[in-house]
Amino acid sequence: MLHPCLRCGACCATYRVAFHWLETDTAGGITPAALTEHLDPHRVAMHGTNAYEPRCKSLVGEVGVAAHCGVYAVRPSPCHELQPAWENGQPSPQCDKARIRHGMQPLTPADFL
Repeated sequence: MLHPCLRCGACCATYRVAFHWLETDTAGGITPAALTEHLDPHRVAMHGTNAYEPRCKSLVGEVGVAAHCGVYAVRPSPCHELQPAWENGQPSPQCDKARIRHGMQPLTPADFL
């Protein structure tokens, strides 16, 4: 089964991905600072997500067709925290909202069978 996220990418093209700069590799974290932009003295955002029409520059592919995170192994905490709806038996309003925004139906428990 192909994981639904590998056909989606909606969250990466819906939300600003802001996090504390200490998560960047220049401060001992894992997310490459080169992939971020400065927000304020304490926060950075993934390039492309602090825009009116956000789309993370690390998103590879076409939303809703075939999309994936190009830096999955070093993604920041907000990306870890946003879980796909029903992957672990729990709803995810953020996932649902992003999918609907991009013309997709929300995930259901059946998507993980």
